[in-house]
Amino acid sequence: MIHGFDQTVQREGTASLKYDARLATFGRDDVTPMWVADMDFAVAEPIAKALQARALHPVFGYSIAPESLYQSLMDWLLAKHGWQIKREWIVLTSGVVPSLNAVVAALTAENDGVIVQPPVYFPFFSAVTNQNRRLIQNPLLLDDDDVGSLQYKMNLSELTACATEASMLMLCSPHNPVGRVWQKDELDSLLDIANKHDLIVLADEIHADLVYTNAQHHMLGRLACDSAKSMAAFEQDCRVITAVSPSKTFNIPGLGLSALIVPNKAHRQAIESHLNKLGVSVTNPFNMAAFETAYREGGDWLNGLMAYLQTTRDEAVAYMQSGMPEISVLPPESTYLLWLDCRKLKLDDAALRRFFIEEAGLGLSPGSLFGSAGEGFMRMNIGMPKAEVMAALERLKLALQQRL
Repeated sequence: MIHGFDQTVQREGTASLKYDARLATFGRDDVTPMWVADMDFAVAEPIAKALQARALHPVFGYSIAPESLYQSLMDWLLAKHGWQIKREWIVLTSGVVPSLNAVVAALTAENDGVIVQPPVYFPFFSAVTNQNRRLIQNPLLLDDDDVGSLQYKMNLSELTACATEASMLMLCSPHNPVGRVWQKDELDSLLDIANKHDLIVLADEIHADLVYTNAQHHMLGRLACDSAKSMAAFEQDCRVITAVSPSKTFNIPGLGLSALIVPNKAHRQAIESHLNKLGVSVTNPFNMAAFETAYREGGDWLNGLMAYLQTTRDEAVAYMQSGMPEISVLPPESTYLLWLDCRKLKLDDAALRRFFIEEAGLGLSPGSLFGSAGEGFMRMNIGMPKAEVMAALERLKLALQQRL
């Protein structure tokens, strides 16, 4: 099936954060927006049809999630990731970021230590500090791999030291912004550390379905389940909580529905109690229709998307590696985000941001947004027609040449 990923969809004037906030964010409204992590592709046709069909019903009252919605997630996780979860483990939430905050608030106490691994998705920091928890940073290591390319790795020895003064670890898997898909041995080591030090691990796996063919994603909860002596022991002792959503996978983040997988009953009850106190409505007629349809009928569209994104990624990386020696690009194993190492330009973060905006005409996310370990880097969203990505890179190359 042809999905039209090369087609340009006009998003200006649709109250799009990515497009309509350019003037407020970058000081000009003509930059190519490659910042907010949503894609410029039309959603899968079955999702669009499901939303249209629901819109034809003239009543939009209060909602309750049907059992079929829960089953769609269960079927997806089993088919795509080999993880058979139970219906009662699922806690629906209004989005992954709110769920991160809720879990930290529900399962840790004031001044408890919470570990994050920067450079990392910036809401990780605020999820800790907003709850008056103590932020413990375990920065990733940037090393040469076996073929001389830069690659991020976990600093497991330092993580062990951090774990002695923490009660929770927030894991980004696959990792945003650096694009790593953690290998099984890395995750097994992480679980060993967590088990030894009684750490709760909150795994944000929102990008689990956006993995390229050169990598394999391992869901941390499944690894923990597989290593347990029995299902009863797993449910009683499990310290892994997994956040998932169709929002990034199927380009429906504005509809705001996600799920936590919480096998431990005590953890689940604490999280549900906290969510109930907030009085936030999670479901509505449209996000439920999109959620279930995405997981039931979106597989073909996703296969096409990943093939398209992989071609875009490969061509973009090759173009930068051959013609932009000043910038090193770390090819992502997952996500539609490129992590650009701009340190050779020897610009501070303000000057680097100005260069991309004023000289290249590109609106990217500054690496410093993801912690001090991201200083000197920029995050580029390539979730758009490939021709537009390559045109943006041509402007970047020209801007670099004009600096000489």
